[in-house]
Amino acid sequence: MPRPLRLRRVRFRPGITYFKPAGARLAGLEETNLTMDELEAIRLKDLEDLDQIEAAKKMNISQPTFNRLLDSARKKVAKALVKGQAIRISGGAYEMVRPRGGRFRARGAGRGRMGGRAAGPGGFCVCPSCGYKTKHVIGVPCSRKKCPKCKKPLARG
Repeated sequence: MPRPLRLRRVRFRPGITYFKPAGARLAGLEETNLTMDELEAIRLKDLEDLDQIEAAKKMNISQPTFNRLLDSARKKVAKALVKGQAIRISGGAYEMVRPRGGRFRARGAGRGRMGGRAAGPGGFCVCPSCGYKTKHVIGVPCSRKKCPKCKKPLARG
């Protein structure tokens, strides 16, 4: 029987959980899934500039595990950038913790579902021709909506 997976501590919840190349239609794009714990590893190492030992302690994992997580995350981001793929941030074995200690939720609450939040970013749908702008509805691709002025499909803005 395998050892149970240790939940990684995550202290950051992104406001936007989906990125795609500008001008590319969502329907024809391949996706790369970046887990919440991989995003936290990139944030701690590359944005906060922590060394791997300190970052691993913050995530409650070993340094070799942190290194594997960071390598996986960087490869996924590089692949998406080079191949023009979309990046979806979701899932992973993690628990949300407050930046100054204490948990947001019980252990395992974040596993696989971003802590119950709906996937997909907010923002706007914009007409590439006339510039018409409307609020994006999560779960409805902008390309399925038509501009009321010029009847062209909207794009993500």
